[in-house]
Amino acid sequence: MRSIKILSTLLLSGMLTLGAVAQADSHGIEQLQTDATVEEAAERLREALDEKGLRLFAVVDHTSNAESVEMQLPLTQTFIFGNPKAGTPLMQCDSSVALDLPQKMVIRQVQEGEKQTLIEWNSPQYLAERHGLEACDLPLDKIEGVLQSLAEAAAGNS
Repeated sequence: MRSIKILSTLLLSGMLTLGAVAQADSHGIEQLQTDATVEEAAERLREALDEKGLRLFAVVDHTSNAESVEMQLPLTQTFIFGNPKAGTPLMQCDSSVALDLPQKMVIRQVQEGEKQTLIEWNSPQYLAERHGLEACDLPLDKIEGVLQSLAEAAAGNS
């Protein structure tokens, strides 16, 4: 009986540990949920980008693209934006980071009703790790703060 109890305890603690790791490993994707519609969040993001002097390069409307090939997708838009003063030093450190720049922020519908929209973006810390930028002195915390504030503004939390 004691060995079953020990085995059960080990299995349970192992499962809890695995669950915590799975939740903690976001693959570098930061997210914020809001009750704003995709359209409201998109408009707020445009305003926040303008206020911060960031250049909006493009907006990809994935829903319309899906419809163009007779497929369906919940409302999903990717905003591509940046500031060469922030992005260039990252690319000077290692040009492979150009694969992930300019920055992107996705606004997508996840469900109807409360907390219906998800705002997602790449963590600058994750990008630095992915592209081996650790040796360079980069303002990653500042970039992270700007991205968080943009998402908060889009969500209507600022």
